Amino acid sequence: MCVLLPAANCLLLTAPHALRHALSAIMSVDIVTLSKGKKVSSRRLKSKAIRILKLLKENQSELSLALVSNREIRKLNSQYRNKNEPTDVLSFSLEEDLPKGKKLLGDVVISVEQAEKQAKEGMKTLEKELEVLLIHGILHLLGYDHEVSHNEARRMHRMEKRIEWALCDPKRLRL
Repeated sequence: MCVLLPAANCLLLTAPHALRHALSAIMSVDIVTLSKGKKVSSRRLKSKAIRILKLLKENQSELSLALVSNREIRKLNSQYRNKNEPTDVLSFSLEEDLPKGKKLLGDVVISVEQAEKQAKEGMKTLEKELEVLLIHGILHLLGYDHEVSHNEARRMHRMEKRIEWALCDPKRLRL
């Protein structure tokens, strides 16, 4: 299922030409920001997304990431999950094969407002909370689903923690 985001108030961030050219052979991560308020380093978030995809051996995959408000994510949550409330992250899997062996994983949509609230509650930085939500969203795109069963929830949680550790020290953990 695909989510079309309104073009108004969008900022599509792309890598500098040399970096974009080097990454085009590997993977692509596009970020759209619809959230007003707290500034988020899209460059760092894009870098994290690329590192996560590399750790998961998804070197030929493409991903879209939307940073939205609670209002926007509530609309999506209502439309696609029949839950008329904001949530922290939604994933929309596409799993389409592209030319040259690339794969379009889908879209990860994160509420920056919700991430900020959860970061404060969990005594984390906003950047760390966004990382956690990004990992969670990407795992959903790859077929992990904590809502299916207790065992699947444990499996997904373990993988989330392994990725977090690997992001801290790539030599320490191989996925």
